Amino acid sequence: MNSFKYIAFNKPYDVLSQFTPEDGARSLAEFNLPKDVYAAGRLDKDSEGLLILTNDGPLIQKMLSPKFHVEKIYLAQVERIPPPEKLLEFSQGLTIATGKTLPCRVRIREDLHIEERDPPIRFRKTVPTCWLEITLKEGKNRQVRRMTAAIGHPTLRLMRIQFGKLNLLQLALKPGEWKEISRSDLV
Repeated sequence: MNSFKYIAFNKPYDVLSQFTPEDGARSLAEFNLPKDVYAAGRLDKDSEGLLILTNDGPLIQKMLSPKFHVEKIYLAQVERIPPPEKLLEFSQGLTIATGKTLPCRVRIREDLHIEERDPPIRFRKTVPTCWLEITLKEGKNRQVRRMTAAIGHPTLRLMRIQFGKLNLLQLALKPGEWKEISRSDLV
């Protein structure tokens, strides 16, 4: 009998993607998640959004390995509006601290209605922001933040909204909420 568990969790800002707190930071331990599940990949403490937790080790490996091309979609709120030529650099791969990224897709999203974060991002009256939707097939450390910085548009807020087939916006989970899903929801 298969006893694998699959959990979709909307990780809030300022929470570690692990069950053990460090340096006084909040952790997954406070969200009453099922026992014996582990994060499939990580979201940095200062990132938000879809985190998959499971006890299915082979699935975690498949979802994280670049050779399986599992797409992850992020929304990045960045300073200023990048011109088309800067966005084109994403499709060619960008050189960041951890090496050259695989080509990815990016587009400006003007149709989003994202709730304010607590605490809110810094606001500067003279500096506009915009949301970029970035689709990756890899997951290097702090990759999205490094990519937007490489084109001169630092990330102010970062959310993962999709991992494989599973889309957080369709799940309608508020930050800190989770639900059990099936393996077929992911791959």
